Amino acid sequence: MRVLLVKTSSLGDVLHTLPAVTDAVAAIPGIRFDWVVEESFAEVPAWHPAVDRVIKVAIRRWRRSPLKAIVSGEWGAFRGQLSAREYDLVLDAQGLIKSALLSRMAKGRVVGLDAGSAREPLASRLYQQRLPVERGEHAIVRLRKLFAQALGYELPLSLPNFGINRTAPEERSNVPSILFVHGTTWETKHWPDEYWIELAGIVNSAGYTVLLPWGSEEEKARAESIAAGHDAEILPRSSLDVLSRQLQQAVGAVCVDSGIAHLVAALGIPSVTIYGPTVSTLTGTMGDHQLHMDSDLECAPCQKRECIYKGDPAVDSLCLRQTTPEMAWKKLLLEIDGHE
Repeated sequence: MRVLLVKTSSLGDVLHTLPAVTDAVAAIPGIRFDWVVEESFAEVPAWHPAVDRVIKVAIRRWRRSPLKAIVSGEWGAFRGQLSAREYDLVLDAQGLIKSALLSRMAKGRVVGLDAGSAREPLASRLYQQRLPVERGEHAIVRLRKLFAQALGYELPLSLPNFGINRTAPEERSNVPSILFVHGTTWETKHWPDEYWIELAGIVNSAGYTVLLPWGSEEEKARAESIAAGHDAEILPRSSLDVLSRQLQQAVGAVCVDSGIAHLVAALGIPSVTIYGPTVSTLTGTMGDHQLHMDSDLECAPCQKRECIYKGDPAVDSLCLRQTTPEMAWKKLLLEIDGHE
């Protein structure tokens, strides 16, 4: 059986889909997948051994200059790839109008979420089969349920298995390292810089060095600030393939809610992820050795990119300030000790 999977973005969403692919492989002998994904995340599907062909799409880039996408031939080449093969099933796991439209361009019966389950209900009108998956559950659980219904097997009760086929990590130094995943796109998800700096001191005092990835100039500046005066290594900016190997050097991680935090979870690295405006039960990291620290403030989770108390130093981002460096480290250390 051959399935075309449409799950284009973001990094966390793409990673969340991998356990459902693993479930399908265990339930249906010989099943193979092709995967339509945004070009920025195209490395990730190929990590799973059941994915044969990764079809890159660049909706984010093309929408800025649609005429250029057509004239350059990129759009035509994508359409050609999408229609080059007949599929037993085309599964839209995104639930958006854009992903539904992409699904309809392929050759095969198109299946997706029904109007009550999809993020954009209108998308369901483009499917030939619509499936109900209740809201209010974690994204990984919802995807596993969608795949089980679409492909006709019983939902496994096991923990999610991301099935990532990665090469062995680079050899670790004599000093064990702790990964700081400090970068995130929402202003409200940022843990205070002074907390990261304090945590670096705590980690060093406990005999660990610090690994600091970054993906933007702002994140690089923060990494340099954290590393100053501490035993820390700022990782070079790299592809997701290279980064995934670099991350595996760490024995543990402290993270804010971000795509890289989900990559850490998929790689099975023991980690503590700090949540404020978002809620871990719906989109938090999931897997072995994953711990969460959620805010218990009345205003959390607000799901807002800007704090409603911004400008009030007594309240602004208090939901994240609740988790102190000492609290995060104590919780992670217990998990590391149990893992080792």
